[in-house]
Amino acid sequence: MSNSISEKGAKYLGEGILKCVTLTSLDLNLSDNSIGDNGAKDLGEEISKCVTLTSLNLNLNYNRVGDNGAKYLGKGISKCVTLTSLNLNLNYTNIDNNGAKYLGEEISKCVTLTSLNLDLSSNCVGENGAKYLGEGISKCTTLTSLNLSLWSNRIGHNGKRTFKNLVMKAKRLIQFYIQSI
Repeated sequence: MSNSISEKGAKYLGEGILKCVTLTSLDLNLSDNSIGDNGAKDLGEEISKCVTLTSLNLNLNYNRVGDNGAKYLGKGISKCVTLTSLNLNLNYTNIDNNGAKYLGEEISKCVTLTSLNLDLSSNCVGENGAKYLGEGISKCTTLTSLNLSLWSNRIGHNGKRTFKNLVMKAKRLIQFYIQSI
């Protein structure tokens, strides 16, 4: 739902979230607004300071997050050292291989993560982006559940195969679902 939240609005939301010092679960739906890479950066920086957060559901679908925004969101999320559940919706957000690389690198640092739902559908992620994501996810040693949506990207059959082979290295992964690569 669009509320015309801009970069500045995202910054203020992040600042407000930070004041909730014992927050353990955050469900934030900012879909279809005017949030770009700077707004994503501000959100990521503030989320990184939520030291008690165990569950994060962040929906930024239909925003202009881009690769830099993905980078800063990933950096922020990776600093949430108690995070066990991550639901990150980034479809239609102008992310390509570089953004996928940043997300993969930062997700790999989430050492307590057990459940990951990641929606990157309708972006410009290609074969290399899928490889980077797979490499990062494969390093999540506590991950038991993965739900990934990459439909309507540019991954192709080789990228799909490479991604699956990498992700299968996650030793504790029990539930694994990829939607329409």
